[in-house]
Amino acid sequence: MQITLLHATPLEMCSNAIRTCWQSFDKSDNGGERDLELIDRVGNKNKHSSTLEHLFYNFYIKGISRACLQELARHRMASLSVKSSRYTLKELKHCESFLPLDSINLTRAQQFLVFCQEPKVNEASVYALENLRVLLSQGISNDLAKFCMPESYKTELSWSINARSLQNFLSLRSSRSALWEIQNLARAIFDALPDSHKYIFEHCLQQDTKA
Repeated sequence: MQITLLHATPLEMCSNAIRTCWQSFDKSDNGGERDLELIDRVGNKNKHSSTLEHLFYNFYIKGISRACLQELARHRMASLSVKSSRYTLKELKHCESFLPLDSINLTRAQQFLVFCQEPKVNEASVYALENLRVLLSQGISNDLAKFCMPESYKTELSWSINARSLQNFLSLRSSRSALWEIQNLARAIFDALPDSHKYIFEHCLQQDTKA
């Protein structure tokens, strides 16, 4: 997967919002250590986390499975604009067959599929991919053919989320109980954040995750 941070709200927007409540603008150090500490103290330690909603992050996420996309969509306080299977399956229509299942065709299939740790599952995904390719080559419309699309089929999306909701996402999805792929996604999203913002989220990451 590839994660690109497209935009992050400057931290001053959050510290300014907090100072609005107490009219303490005279105590600001214009985004310096005092304002950064204020965000952590009020937003995290004192649990006034609504103030963190003034920080927004816009990501471009590429190469996750549709199974992972379903998990991501359960985080409702976020906006998703997803690559449309209705309009983009032409990328598969003119491909050569992915059979027989040899090393070359498995490698070719990975252009379209997310593989997991179980070879038998990966092989079944390639058969499903081939079934989808055949239907498209026979003139079946994307709207109908996509019903047999494997959950491992890769997709991409623009994803926008505020800091409060991102904390919730990272807390839940870096857990060992989360889907392995979304664990990797959570870590990659944290890594993509500006270094100056990471201190807001470090306490949300679970320390031990699946391989």
